[in-house]
Amino acid sequence: MGDLLDRMEPILAAMPAVKSPEGHVHFKNKLLWTLGILILYFALTNIQLFGLAPSSQDLFTAWRALLAGANGSIVYLGIGPIVTASIVLQLLKGADILHIDTSEARGQVMYMGLQKILILVMIVIEAAPNLIGGFMQPDPTIAAQFFGGNLFAVSLLIFIQICIGGVLIFLMDEVVTKWGIGSGVGLFIIAGISQALVNGFINWTAVSDPYPVGFFPRLVAVVLDGANFLQYFGTNLLAFATTIIIFLIIVYVESTRIEIPLAHAQVRGARARFPVKLIYASVLPMILVRVLQANIQMIGMFLSNIGITILGKFNGQTPQGGLMYFLAPINGPTDWMWWTTDLGHAPWEVLLRMGIDTTFMVVGGAIFALFWIKTAGLDSKDVARQIQLSGMSIPGYRRNPQVLEKYLDRYIPRVTIIGGVFIGILSVVANLFGVIGAVSGTGLLLTVSITYRLYEEIASQQIMEMYPFMRTFFGKE
Repeated sequence: MGDLLDRMEPILAAMPAVKSPEGHVHFKNKLLWTLGILILYFALTNIQLFGLAPSSQDLFTAWRALLAGANGSIVYLGIGPIVTASIVLQLLKGADILHIDTSEARGQVMYMGLQKILILVMIVIEAAPNLIGGFMQPDPTIAAQFFGGNLFAVSLLIFIQICIGGVLIFLMDEVVTKWGIGSGVGLFIIAGISQALVNGFINWTAVSDPYPVGFFPRLVAVVLDGANFLQYFGTNLLAFATTIIIFLIIVYVESTRIEIPLAHAQVRGARARFPVKLIYASVLPMILVRVLQANIQMIGMFLSNIGITILGKFNGQTPQGGLMYFLAPINGPTDWMWWTTDLGHAPWEVLLRMGIDTTFMVVGGAIFALFWIKTAGLDSKDVARQIQLSGMSIPGYRRNPQVLEKYLDRYIPRVTIIGGVFIGILSVVANLFGVIGAVSGTGLLLTVSITYRLYEEIASQQIMEMYPFMRTFFGKE
C-alpha cells in the first residue's frame, strides 16, 4: 500500500482544492464565508434536476435528515459521498492498512488527496444506481423536445447534474473548513434538520388524515374538532416529549467532562486545563454508522428494483422481508409497536430487528469513535504532542511526550468508548419514540450537538480575536 501511495503522490497532490488562507482570517470574515455558503446551499437545494420525471422515487427518503440533500435537486446526494469516503478511509487507517502520517505536511496532502479521489468515486457510485435501478426516471417530454426522444441522453444529463452537485457540496465543505467556522458537513446537517424541524412544528398540510401534520396546527385542529386526542395526537405528543428530552440531555452531556490540569514550563503561574468531554469524539461518528446503514439499504433497494430479491423485497423504500428487513434501522413507533399497528411481521421478528439495530448503533458508535479520534488527531499521542508544543505539561510529571501520552491513555480511549456507546444508545431510544419533523432521533441528536459545539467554537474564535496571542496556543497560526 505504501509503494502504491508513493507512486500516486503526484496525482494526490494535484487534486482540486480550495486555497488555504495565507494568514489569519478575521472572525467577521469567517462569519461572512459561513453565511455565504449557507445561502448558496439553500439555493442549490431549490435548483431542480433538469429532465427528471415527476414519477421518480427518492432512494434516500429515510436518510434525508442525515445526508443533508434535497430530493430532485442538484444536491441530491448531499454529504453522502463525503461521509462514505471517510468511512472507507477510517476503516483502512484504523486497521493499519493505510500507513499515512497525518502529523506531517506530506502525509496531510496525501491523505486529503486520497480522500478527494474517494469522494469523486463515491459520487459516481451513489449516483449511478439511481438511474440504473430505475429510481430516477427521465422525463419523456423533455426527451422529445430536446433530444429527439432519446431517454438515455436525458438520463446521462441527470447523472452529470447529480455529479456536479456532489462536487459542489464537497468544495463548499472545504470552503467552510478553511475559511469559515466549523465544517460544511455539520453546517449542512444543521441547515437541513432545522428546516425539517420548523416544518414539523408549523406545517398545515394534511397527509394521512384530515388534520395537519405540523405539531401546533394539528394540536389546534384536533382540540377544536373534539376528536379523540390520543388517537390523533398521541404519537405527536410522544415525539414532542422526546425532542425536548434529547435536547436537554445533549446540552447537559456536552458540558460533562474530565479536566486534566496543565502548567506552563516557562511561565510561572500560567495554568490551564485540557477538557476530555464525555462525548469526546463528538457525535459525528454516529453519522458514519447511519450512513453505513444507508449504503447497505441502498444496495438492497437497488438489487430489489432490478429483480434480485435474495437480500429481501422492498415496497418503495421499505423492506418487506429478508436480510434487509432485519438490518433496517428503527425510525419511529410505527416500526416496532406491533400491538397498535399491523406490521406484517411476528413480534419475534420485530424484536430481533430492534436488537440488531441497537447492537449496530452501540458497537458501531464505539468503533467509529475510536477511528475518528485517531484520524482527527484527537488520540493520546497527538494530544500529547500538541500539549508539548504549546509549552505546557502536567504538574508532577516529566515534560516528555511519552509520559504525557501514557497519562492521557488513562482517560481518552476509555471516555471515547463510553461516549460512543452512550450516543449509540441515546440515538436508538430517540429513534424508537420519534421526534418532531420526522428528522429521526439521530438527526436531532446530531443537530443539537453540532450546534452546541459550533457555539463553543464561535466563543473561542471571539476570545482569540480579543487576545491574539491565544491563536498560537490553539494552533491557529
